[in-house]
Amino acid sequence: MDYKTQVAQALTPVLPELSLEDIEAKVEVPKDSRLGDFALPTFFLAKSRHQAPNLIATELAAAVNQQGFAKVEAAGPYVNFFLDQTATGAEILHTVLENEAYGHNTDGQAGHVTIDMSSPNIAKPMSMGHLRSTVIGNALAEISRANGYQPIKINHLGDWGTQFGKLMSAYKRWGSEAEVKADPINTLVKYYVRFHKEAETDPSLNDEGRAWFKKLEDGDPEATQLWTWFREESLKEFMEIYDMLDIEFDSFNGEAFYNDKMEEVIDLLKEKHLLVPSQGAQVVDLEDEGLNVAMIQRSDGATLYMTRDLAAAIFRKRNYNFVKSLYVVGGEQREHFLQLKAILKKMGYAWSDDIEHISFGLITVGGKKLSTRSGRIILLKDVLNDSIDLARQQIEEKNPDLADKDLVAHEVGTGAVVFHDLMNERIGNFDFNLADVVRFEGDTGPYVQYANARAQSILRKAGMPELDLTTLTLTDPNAWEVEKALGDFPRIVKRAWLEREPSVIAKYALNLARAFNKYYAHSKVLEDDAELNARLALVSAVSQVLTESLHMLGVKAPKEM
Repeated sequence: MDYKTQVAQALTPVLPELSLEDIEAKVEVPKDSRLGDFALPTFFLAKSRHQAPNLIATELAAAVNQQGFAKVEAAGPYVNFFLDQTATGAEILHTVLENEAYGHNTDGQAGHVTIDMSSPNIAKPMSMGHLRSTVIGNALAEISRANGYQPIKINHLGDWGTQFGKLMSAYKRWGSEAEVKADPINTLVKYYVRFHKEAETDPSLNDEGRAWFKKLEDGDPEATQLWTWFREESLKEFMEIYDMLDIEFDSFNGEAFYNDKMEEVIDLLKEKHLLVPSQGAQVVDLEDEGLNVAMIQRSDGATLYMTRDLAAAIFRKRNYNFVKSLYVVGGEQREHFLQLKAILKKMGYAWSDDIEHISFGLITVGGKKLSTRSGRIILLKDVLNDSIDLARQQIEEKNPDLADKDLVAHEVGTGAVVFHDLMNERIGNFDFNLADVVRFEGDTGPYVQYANARAQSILRKAGMPELDLTTLTLTDPNAWEVEKALGDFPRIVKRAWLEREPSVIAKYALNLARAFNKYYAHSKVLEDDAELNARLALVSAVSQVLTESLHMLGVKAPKEM
């Protein structure tokens, strides 16, 4: 039972002018639990009822059916609802522990959700700039699964485009096969950065780069061989990082996969009379949508991102029959996705409404943006390895005899980086400082992991007993805040999906960990008395929900730390 809904249902007979949904939207949780578990502010009723809010609150509190509540009372302009703590707490614990998939729902009815995520460019290393798309996409996949959908994770590799022509030009001018084989990605990036620096004073280099890409598009053997080599070396490096993060994909179909599918797109656009010539190029005019023209084909016949993304969208609908198609791509691409949806709609595809751009802000380091072209790269692999080392140092200090120290350090170190990203609302920018991220205290992933490890330690000390789910009553007031947090998990899972916002789960996990640590500090959990079973049930429920919360974020929950 959603207890907020229970409050709204109790209010429905005394607020006949409002729907259940309207009332539920107005019900809030007081900051101080001494003022109740839920409250209805009455300011919004003052105008229609021609009464002062405090008088309305008094009348509503007197009229509402109090069955199922410990008490309902007016306090100034608020109607405060107090749940029956012992009965409700026992009901929550029972619901959590009898259901391994507690928090999950079937709202999605197994509909397919394609998630375009990570998508690094070949011949470039994965930097900190790739972290957000990768971990936000992975978290949304798990959150969608918890809401009854079937996620399909697509790594739309950046393996096509003019930048590869520029790289080929750079390699042919300054490259060495032996140098590339010795250190593939760093060497290719060095060539790429040099190309852009020299192109500033010699613009003809850009024409040369475009010419090489046209050769690749036309199937030139040398260009194709270089492209294949660059792609294979890049994928090896990418897979190391995905393995570190324990992230898998259902498809690695990148931009090149759509080369033979773009002619159909151009033909369809011509059939619909959407293509118009512009200075030798072919474009779609989107002025009626308030958008810039979208270029589909350059004057030399080469295709662009938009052409390939149109082909990809049509392919994914045909192949996966998605109910939602998410693109986890930085906020700077907003116009591109508005154009993509607008063109698909003009082509007659009503499912264009199911496409969503999941935008996100930037990670800065020391307040500065990261860029491959300028050579300001912080490698993701280096950050993950440094984070693992920091975690290992803290584990050595806290628990030097811990078994599987390396595995736990890996789970804590990588988890710290992932959690820190997802704890921040995705549309915001944030500055990254590794020392702050891997702390075991404060708003961090290790803090949540440590709370779970503490819960597991308590259960081990108790001998991992089989719990009696019929005696779950706790009279300890410190337990109530934890039980309330546990009861809120199903609502949180729904909200995280509806808002496409992993930070909802991360912040919830932090709040539950804090509530549990406060409970642990004030209660003798292992005292052998009549409520021991119920206390162990509470600890077990906390571990279950913390583990599941972390799992939805793509973070491991070690049982010992």
